[in-house]
Amino acid sequence: MAKQKISYRCNECSYQSIKWIGCCPECKEWNSFIEIAPATLAAAGTGSKGTFRTPEQAQAVLSTLDQISIDEQSRMCTDIKEWDRVLGGGIVPGSFVILTGDPGIGKSTLLLQVADRIAQKHKAIYFSSEESLQQVKGRARRLGIDQSNLLFSDQSCLDQIIDASLQLRPAMVILDSIQSTHLSLDSNAIPGTIAQLREAAFRLMRFAKENGIAVLITGHITKEREMAGPKLLEHMVDAVFYLQGEDRWQTRILRSVKNRFGAINEVGFFHMKEEGLVEVTDINSHLLSDIALVPGSALVCSVEGSRPLLLELQALVVESKYGMPQRVVTGIDQKQVVLIAAILEKYLHIKFNAYDIFVKVSGGFKVRESSIDLGIALALLSSYFQQALPAKSVAIAEVSLTGQVKPTNQANRCIKEAEKFGLERILLAKRQQVQTTCQVIDFSSIYNLLSLFPEK
Repeated sequence: MAKQKISYRCNECSYQSIKWIGCCPECKEWNSFIEIAPATLAAAGTGSKGTFRTPEQAQAVLSTLDQISIDEQSRMCTDIKEWDRVLGGGIVPGSFVILTGDPGIGKSTLLLQVADRIAQKHKAIYFSSEESLQQVKGRARRLGIDQSNLLFSDQSCLDQIIDASLQLRPAMVILDSIQSTHLSLDSNAIPGTIAQLREAAFRLMRFAKENGIAVLITGHITKEREMAGPKLLEHMVDAVFYLQGEDRWQTRILRSVKNRFGAINEVGFFHMKEEGLVEVTDINSHLLSDIALVPGSALVCSVEGSRPLLLELQALVVESKYGMPQRVVTGIDQKQVVLIAAILEKYLHIKFNAYDIFVKVSGGFKVRESSIDLGIALALLSSYFQQALPAKSVAIAEVSLTGQVKPTNQANRCIKEAEKFGLERILLAKRQQVQTTCQVIDFSSIYNLLSLFPEK
């Protein structure tokens, strides 16, 4: 009888070796190699149960486009408007979706609410591999959830999760979370490793596509606030959503970074309350509730997905007490603020290199748009001259390196939102084509900005 060969595989990067190695030469991790039994090696190219495929089963089936039938399946709506809008209109049957975010941000709470709404019309299964069923029941009671179509399990073995789902044939399966799920009962690998995640994600993806069952999973993030993997799960799933927290009002933002069935960069807003996550359909009314334009404050507009957000930009310019002036920026790219300050210093001869500059976006939001350039420049000048900008005004324009104020692409959408909330003045580029009943104050270059500060 031929001697069976034993191999070793790294748990982190799946590098294989014929002998055990202390440090993986591929990913440089220590003590990450595990022994792979011969049966495991033989089953590597087989089905999920480790059985060999026949030549007929292994043969690829080729089709032309006219031979492929499309079943028009309606999306499963939850009537949670913010959730449905971010997903593109609801959950697509057979889709594979991941929700990730910081620990304690509310991922499990949100998915439990989604499962409750889906279970009103369809059967759903919620697998909790991180929490006990008693913990899940306590949260369900707090959320007022009691659906006979919603089944729960604390099973963490992927083989048994898939088998149970195949028997019950639910419309949706929720797995919380994939990092705490192991592949089989006899698996010696540690859950959460890259090799485990790769195989678990692949099997769940094939399960969803072949059976038309929507699969929603939660995932952990790294200290860099990226999905643990890294990027492995993002490539394999149909949609990736981040649940993020903001400083004001316990706000939660559901953000789409990948969506094969809808728009990316779409956002939805929720309030974290005792009864769970409550959707906020009109976030700008909260953002503008306590904003007053004082020296150093400017109102800007940022478009997130299909939604314009009216945000307060705050700047503080003070004489530097040190040899090296400070630049402390929150919510905006620091290089963007430094660039605007350099443009003002170049053309308006304001010695910002002798001043400390502090800039932040109120509410803890993060903005990555060039359309707020004018707002940054006006906030810096307002703090420097200690004069407030015109009341009920919003700045929407870009600033070029040559000192020109340039139009933006989505100004009309921002102006429409500004009119809705009673803003009276629009600060924008001279060549911007807009239709508005508000007073328009336009600028061709940054030299014209000084006209807003007559007492300088």
